[in-house]
Parts: sequence; C-alpha cells; structure tokens
Amino acid sequence: PQLLEETFRPTTYTADEIFVASDLNIYYSTQNHLWYKRPDWFAVVGTSRFYRQRDLRLSYVIWQEGINPFVAVELLSPRTEKEDLGQAAQATAADQPPRKWQVYEQILRVPYYVVFDRYCDQLQVFHLVSGHYEALDLADNRLWIPELKIGLGAWQGTYQGIERLWLRWFEAGDRWIPTPEEQTTAAD
Repeated sequence: PQLLEETFRPTTYTADEIFVASDLNIYYSTQNHLWYKRPDWFAVVGTSRFYRQRDLRLSYVIWQEGINPFVAVELLSPRTEKEDLGQAAQATAADQPPRKWQVYEQILRVPYYVVFDRYCDQLQVFHLVSGHYEALDLADNRLWIPELKIGLGAWQGTYQGIERLWLRWFEAGDRWIPTPEEQTTAAD
C-alpha cells in the first residue's frame, strides 16, 4: 500500500484535493454507525487530505465526508479471498453487515475496485457500470483510468529492498510515477 500512496498523483486534482489511506476504517451506514469496511488501500479525490481542513483522519465517515472513495484496492489473502472477490455468501440478517463486495458496489459505488493476488501475481480490476461491477480486460497487467489521467499496473522492480511484482501508478506514455526516493536519486 505504501508504494500505491507514494505514486498516486492524478493530474486532474491537486495534492490538497486527494486523500489516500491504508487500513483505515470506512464507516458507511447511517443506520448502523458501527459498520465499516477496511480496504488495504483507497483513494478519494475531490476532498481535502485533512479532516475539516485541519486534522488527520482516524477513520473515513461517509455521511460526514460526503464523497465516496474513487478506487479501492484489496491485497488478497487466503482468509479474505472469497469476500474480496464477491464469492462469499451475502449477509441476509438485518443485524449483519453486508459483505465487502456489496458495500463497495452497491452502497459506496466505488468506480474502480482492484484486487491483487501477490501469491500468483494476478491483478483484477472491476469497474462500476450501471450499478454493478464488470471485470476489465487488462493489457499487460495495466489499467488506464481516464478520469484521473493516470493508470495502475503491475511493476516488476525493487521497492524497499524487495524485488517482486508490485502495484504501482503510471502516467501517460506508460512511465511509472517515481517515488519521492526515486525523485531524489534522479536529482543527485
């Protein structure tokens, strides 16, 4: 998630209009204030990166913020795989919160839902179309998001001393957006 945060720089928004978070609760139900989902990473565009323009957020409360996430990323694990991919049975009792897929698709209406399986290096992206997620075909494990004028893809490289396939944002021309460390190294 840190590499996603370091390289998420949509050209259609200023840095002050972007909020990104990792493992932060999103509270979504005005009927049950204790219900939340906790994406591995998500981004909201068109809102301040600070709560009420001055404070760090300890959570993201939809009914206070008024803007839903634009993209949510889940990094699959064997324990959560079925729920992350919408294959787990939906909650049916009124006192049970809906599953993650249902919340992202039907309640929050997150336009782009990304699922990455680091065990088999499989990237899946779902786009909200007419109220339902449709799987997108990815060319070279990359997705261009026209609304943000950046893309997300699987990048083979070394980050924080670990060589592997990572999720990373790229700009027009298929150029990977540099991390702050890479920018400093390039300037030296």
